Amino acid sequence: MIEIFGFQISWRELLDIGLVAVVYYYVILLVRGTRAVAVIWGLMLLLLVYYASDELGLNTLNWLLANFLSSIFIVIIVLFQKDIRKGLAQMGAGWFWRKSDIKNIVVDEICEAMETMARQKIGALVVIRKSVPLGDIIERGVEINAEVSKQLLVNIFWPDTPLHDGAVVISENKIVAGSCILPLAQVSTRQSAIGTRHRAALGISEETDALSIIVSEERGTVSVAVDGNLETNLDTLKLKTILLRELS
Repeated sequence: MIEIFGFQISWRELLDIGLVAVVYYYVILLVRGTRAVAVIWGLMLLLLVYYASDELGLNTLNWLLANFLSSIFIVIIVLFQKDIRKGLAQMGAGWFWRKSDIKNIVVDEICEAMETMARQKIGALVVIRKSVPLGDIIERGVEINAEVSKQLLVNIFWPDTPLHDGAVVISENKIVAGSCILPLAQVSTRQSAIGTRHRAALGISEETDALSIIVSEERGTVSVAVDGNLETNLDTLKLKTILLRELS
């Protein structure tokens, strides 16, 4: 037993408190900056209304909310299934797979290739693995297993070449596959103007921790998708800064 502020606490209770604190900490990190935050505030508001209805004797409202909240765990799983899957994947990747660090020379080759394709308005989609493995994505593509170079990336996405459709996946400083099919993100009406490449880039960034680079063949602009967020109209310097920040 340990005495803290006059209270006798056993080591099991301290361990229990510590583990719960760690769980809450990682949950906060998981939902921070995502749409899940707004949903959590909505659930908290429902709890306040539930307790207020009980105190004020609003029996019908209280009964409805009680039945809804009794299935709260199922509701949470349905609402946050993508976030839960991504969080568990990142947690497992942190334990069993090391982060794929990228070399500065590889970053330079990628940035030069994106600049060249943007200038010539050649559409491109490049996915760079971080921690979460992308084996299922790679298996659906064409194996390449080559060193990253500006010339190779431009040749892959050159119009009418066999691999120009789909995404290129880079892992462990190598181009491991091309012509890969990615999951498409669900976009709002306001975002409906973005093309299929941008939706695919957002989709893979929502489901994994991978980073995606997109070149628009219509506008000749470069964008990056990270954690379900899209940064657009990037010049070479901004693109290089983002890659080094996210991947080094």
